[in-house]
Amino acid sequence: MTQIVCDPDFYEPVDEDDCSVFSYFCQPHDRFYRYDGCGEGAHLIALHCERHGAENMWPQPLMMAFPDWFSPPLSDVQLAWVRSEEAAS
Repeated sequence: MTQIVCDPDFYEPVDEDDCSVFSYFCQPHDRFYRYDGCGEGAHLIALHCERHGAENMWPQPLMMAFPDWFSPPLSDVQLAWVRSEEAAS
């Protein structure tokens, strides 16, 4: 199971940010996450921005398809945003 970590202490991205270098970091395995290649067991993934460090992740397309798999769960507003992004593409 993979869970996305959002935390009030993480940087909260805004539309005006011009960040361009991101990685996914698996907290329990203490290493960068490479699509299930970081270790055994459950993954708790945090977005790592080169500029801001730990950053809350915008909802991703998989969150729309499987909203119950992610923790914390998507709010109604986030789910609506992801659906509108998917419809626009």
